[in-house]
Amino acid sequence: MVTFIARRLIQAVIVLILVSMLAFFLLHITPGDPAVAMLGTEATQAQIDTLRREMWLDRPLMVQYMHWFTNILRGNFGTSIIHRENVTALIAARLPITFHLGLLALILSSLISIPAGVISAVRRGSFLDSLITVSANIGMAVPLFWLGILGIYSFALKLGWLPVQGYTSPFDHFWLNAKQVLMPVICLAVMPLASLTRQARSSMLEVIRQDYIRTARSKGLKERAVITGHALKNAIIPVVTLLGIQLRNLVGGSVLVETVFNIPGMGRLMVRAVFDKDFLIVQGCIMMIAIVVVLANLAVDISYGYFDPRIRYGD
Repeated sequence: MVTFIARRLIQAVIVLILVSMLAFFLLHITPGDPAVAMLGTEATQAQIDTLRREMWLDRPLMVQYMHWFTNILRGNFGTSIIHRENVTALIAARLPITFHLGLLALILSSLISIPAGVISAVRRGSFLDSLITVSANIGMAVPLFWLGILGIYSFALKLGWLPVQGYTSPFDHFWLNAKQVLMPVICLAVMPLASLTRQARSSMLEVIRQDYIRTARSKGLKERAVITGHALKNAIIPVVTLLGIQLRNLVGGSVLVETVFNIPGMGRLMVRAVFDKDFLIVQGCIMMIAIVVVLANLAVDISYGYFDPRIRYGD
């Protein structure tokens, strides 16, 4: 198991290095001078040249990258061009909000989708199976931003049940926070819920046809014990894989949700930074998303060894 985890850690480090190179070089070849954006068009050439030297923009790209990457290893993502604040502090203030929404959406989608997929597979061909399958297909096709706008129009503007926008910390006002995050969390959870339900149903249908399931039933075990004790553990591996992928989509999908509902999370910070050409914030946000994705994939890989020992011993 130690070798298995060590290999995954090495792969994770390589992925993060590649992502850092892409984030740095792609943003640096885009048009626009960050020094001019920071000082304004009325700045003199001498002021621009001085700032470019301070920001290492007058060095070759590879030297700039090594300087930036070295600072990242120390936890320093640089100073924002527009906000004039430390990028690490800006991300740290907004990352918990994005994680709050994403984690709630992931929990909600997992709690509903896995039982729904199992029930749909066990009762294949029934009305309940058809209802769950159709609902999952609709959930896969619904645009996230459209669902958010529809929710604002229906539950905030027409009915007045929920706030239109904003975010309040649950430690400051729990019930107001619950009302504010309800629509964003549902919007974030719809697509993962649909895809996880489809995957859980497909995996269960494949597993319950296996010989060992028929053997367990022939021994007189109750159907619930067969499903939960034998079938579900083997069917859960593809679902766990998809859960890791959905965590990435939840962090990325927060960009749309935070923009629609005016939530001051990391996604909205990155959108504003793109329009302001604040490349240091964009790079920092990309690296944070990459770290979350890599850690999620690492957790998924390690969980494989728990759910299926053949993976652990065969690697």
